[in-house]
Amino acid sequence: MPQFKQFPLPDTGEGLTEAEILTWHVKPGDVVTVNQIIVEIETAKAAVELPCPFAGVVTQLHAQPGETVEVGVPIITVDVDPGGAPAAEPPVSDGKIGEEMPGGRIATLVGYGPRTGAAKRRARKGSAPVAAPEPVVAAAPVAAPVTPEPVAAGGYVPLAKPPVRKLAKELGVDLRALNGSGRDGVITREDVESAARNGSDVSTVEAPAYDPATRERRVAVRGVRKATAQAMVDSAFTAPHVTEFLTIDVTPMMELRARLKTHPGFRDVKLTPLAFAARAVCLAIRRTPDVNASWDAAANEIVYKSYTHLGIAAATPRGLVVPKVRDADAMSLRELGIALEQLTATARDGKTTPADMQHGTFTITNIGVFGVDTGTPIINPGESAILALGAIRDMPWVVDGQVVPRKVCQLALSFDHRVVDGQQGSQFLADVGALLADPAMAFTF
Repeated sequence: MPQFKQFPLPDTGEGLTEAEILTWHVKPGDVVTVNQIIVEIETAKAAVELPCPFAGVVTQLHAQPGETVEVGVPIITVDVDPGGAPAAEPPVSDGKIGEEMPGGRIATLVGYGPRTGAAKRRARKGSAPVAAPEPVVAAAPVAAPVTPEPVAAGGYVPLAKPPVRKLAKELGVDLRALNGSGRDGVITREDVESAARNGSDVSTVEAPAYDPATRERRVAVRGVRKATAQAMVDSAFTAPHVTEFLTIDVTPMMELRARLKTHPGFRDVKLTPLAFAARAVCLAIRRTPDVNASWDAAANEIVYKSYTHLGIAAATPRGLVVPKVRDADAMSLRELGIALEQLTATARDGKTTPADMQHGTFTITNIGVFGVDTGTPIINPGESAILALGAIRDMPWVVDGQVVPRKVCQLALSFDHRVVDGQQGSQFLADVGALLADPAMAFTF
């Protein structure tokens, strides 16, 4: 006879308590196989695809897209013996959920022991499914995400990407008069070119009247954004931040980068300034291990680490994520270049797992890819320092008494003053700057 098994939401990372259902890849009546991807969820750390642990026929989905489910609560029921005689789904226990049953057992969902919570539906507008937006990674320049803008007439008309907006301006096309053919109605380059070829006088189309009530958009704070917000608040108001700045001439580093591009050992490596900064950080940590330590408030101890798990801050529409390069201190410049390229590709595809974002010891945030010179970064929780790498610009610089154009970059180091003293933080920042200004200094470390 039919045999029903329920698959409870697993803990996909250390200490996670809940996740939001993003997209189901199966429906009741579908046949599933072992390890087939059945659902995509979003935890406080990342979007994760879950495989089915057994084969059979799907009989019920216990949560819908947009619902938040606690770890351990069943999300799907599968009939693992569909060829048997017809039978009903396992009944819910006679008692009400949460009430004590005969023998002392607490009534809860069938097939699952006492639980601490149930699925919660978050408020959603309309019945549109929750879709996972594509990420924008801070470690590599990418196009800005497109956000829909509400208008009074015609519902939601999405904005075009910056290159498309520029093209529309050049061709005299008013984007407000177009219906986008791209994903979610996004206006594409082809839409703009077609409007221009058809000779439509769209540049003079009168803009629709706006209803003030439609000019605001509310988005629930959840998943990665929610966890990041709490982590940043905790860090900012727990660790006493100190931020120091250093402006350096990185012309020698850029010249070395250009030479290495033609070296046989680096021809297949995307060697970015971030890779040089990562190598410089790992070398400088050897002389100032305090920036690689952490503060254990519960034990009243400072934890010094003999390894460097280097975090690279990446901005995505879901929020800030910081995947790690494990044992970065043991890697060569070439190996770091390859690791960073793989990390970037994984983050861009939205495949960064919760495990890849845990146990970091030091973080670099590459704000230079956005054309930003410097900032005051907030320390990643559990760490003691973070380095912001600014944009590299052609600027006047004094060399041997003469003002000449050079490649100049600004660095900003924030550190936890409970762990790192001013002298130590200054020494570390100076070492990183010296290594980037003159890569030959690596021989002295």
